[in-house]
Formats: sequence, C-alpha cells, structure tokens
Amino acid sequence: ENDAGDYTCVCGDKQSTASLAVHALPVLFKEELKNEEVLEGASVSLRCELTKAAPVQWKIGSKVLKASDKYQMRQPGNTAELVIHDLEVKDA
Repeated sequence: ENDAGDYTCVCGDKQSTASLAVHALPVLFKEELKNEEVLEGASVSLRCELTKAAPVQWKIGSKVLKASDKYQMRQPGNTAELVIHDLEVKDA
C-alpha cells in the first residue's frame, strides 16, 4: 500500500491537511560479487546482496545471460545468485 497522499486531521468543524510524499531509496550493493577461481568442469555460485529486493540482470561482458541448464538464477529476498554449471575455459 502506498503511504503517499493527503492526510487530514479533523476536530469538529475545523481541519488541517498536509500532503505526504514518499521517496524510494536507491538500491545499493550491501555485499558485492567476489572474484572466484574454479576448476574446469565444476560449478560456481556468484552472489551479491542488495539493500532491498529489486530485479537484477546477469551479464558476461555485454551479453545478457538467460536461465538455462548452464545458468541458474535465483533471487531469494535481497540476495541475487547466479550458479554456472559445467564451467569451461571459454566461460572465463
């Protein structure tokens, strides 16, 4: 529910009204991604934590990753996680 709007205090036939504006806080990284070194053929989990839940997009270079057998994306609460399966040298 949105808390922004006009609020009124009424006392008998008198009233006072004020307008309330609520500004969203920016989403920030509470915990950044960490560099990883993993052996070929293994899986790795990359994880970061945000200050509040928000949609994220995972990329390698400029290529946007899509969920597949290789890339698994989860976002429980404020944590965003990318699991990369069956790592290949070309994934580096």
